[in-house]
Amino acid sequence: QVQLVESGGGLVQAGGSLRLSCAASGSIFSISAMGWYCQAPGKQRELVAAITGDDKTNYADSVKDRFTISRDNAKNTVFLQMNSLKPDDAAVYNCYADHRNYYGQLRRYWGQGTQVTVSS
Repeated sequence: QVQLVESGGGLVQAGGSLRLSCAASGSIFSISAMGWYCQAPGKQRELVAAITGDDKTNYADSVKDRFTISRDNAKNTVFLQMNSLKPDDAAVYNCYADHRNYYGQLRRYWGQGTQVTVSS
């Protein structure tokens, strides 16, 4: 079992920055990839950024060069630094962690979500 707790969302003006954090607890030694999805009202959930266990990253085209994902394995935390925010970035952001259990089965765990609001 893995528990994820997110923080760092809020209201920011366009062009501003936010840093989201997602702290994992529980069976963290078997966590591989972690990342962030977002979902705006009336839109499908989409991947924002992901990071593997060996720190390879992947970004949605819409956030490349503006967002940076990183992880602190010592603190079992993944971060999403969001710069040059646009009104279109406003959404609920959920972090996830992929966990492989003793039997080799992979399961994705989700955080509760944090709201990001960007005013124009």
